Amino acid sequence: MSYLDNDRLKQIGFLLLIVFLAILLFLELYTFFPGFLGAVTLYVMSRKWMFRMVEGRKMNKSLAAVLLMIASFLIILLPIGMLINMLTAKISYAATHSSELINGAKALNERLHQEIGIDLLSAQRLQKLQESITAFLPGFLGATFNTLTAIAIMYFILYFMLVNGRKMEETLYEYIPLKETNVEKLGKEFNTLVIANAVGIPLIAIIQGIVSLIGYLIFGVPEAIFWFVVTCFTAMLPIVGAAAVYVPLGVYLLAVGNTWQGIAVLAYGFGVVGTSDNIARMLLAKRIADVHPLITIFGVIIGVSLFGFIGLIFGPLLISMFILLLGIYSNEYLVKRRELHRKPASGDQR
Repeated sequence: MSYLDNDRLKQIGFLLLIVFLAILLFLELYTFFPGFLGAVTLYVMSRKWMFRMVEGRKMNKSLAAVLLMIASFLIILLPIGMLINMLTAKISYAATHSSELINGAKALNERLHQEIGIDLLSAQRLQKLQESITAFLPGFLGATFNTLTAIAIMYFILYFMLVNGRKMEETLYEYIPLKETNVEKLGKEFNTLVIANAVGIPLIAIIQGIVSLIGYLIFGVPEAIFWFVVTCFTAMLPIVGAAAVYVPLGVYLLAVGNTWQGIAVLAYGFGVVGTSDNIARMLLAKRIADVHPLITIFGVIIGVSLFGFIGLIFGPLLISMFILLLGIYSNEYLVKRRELHRKPASGDQR
């Protein structure tokens, strides 16, 4: 008959207290969680540079951290912010001129109905579309404000992570309740996941956006830079990707009478842009992990629901991390338990 001794009861009670406080703190600090994830992501990407500057070149820790933060802002956040600002301006214009947009959609629908006999947009659908556009802008601007808040928190946390990097890693290494081999595996796998999700997915999306932009400029697509920005964002979406832009764009050009432009955009999209995605993944396969499409799909759905726009990156990262932790747990505890169960069975055989 098994029983729990006093030490085990104390341990369980203490663990329950820790879990309770962790859940309470998470619920209260939930709005800062995207900033924390961003800080962890940038730390993983810049830790090697930090250690080289401090330990190799004997640079002051604070100065090195500030320089890396400025570099990350100029190289990563500033270009993304400019793209989002352009997209916000266009969306704001579309929302304030929604009636003009709806009239254009009506004209396009009538043209399609006359030429191919298809009625895509009924009066009710057009009304719902106008209401959706009008209601979308406040939420989008609110999400933009939340993103700015998350960025401020992210850099606040990142500074202390960089300055105390070695001490922080040693503390985590000491307190993680796993074998040394699993701790090392966790660190390596986590680094790979961060690079794959935070660098690989956006990088491939930008490559597709640039390839698309070349086609938009060649074929004289109006507002080519705007469509480049939209393509970069949609390219991060699973399955549909950049096709969510060049397919409707090509159909629109066909509908308004620009036949050769529409055909060229569709052919270029399927033939060149789609191929560029496969080539980029093949070239980057040795440097980044290949994230399964299902992880990306559910990660995007969950991430956008939890964090808004930045959930495109953090959602897949969280699911990948969850799967990694399941694997580490199985290797740490379940494998040992299975071996213990197998030994008596093999000893009984004669």
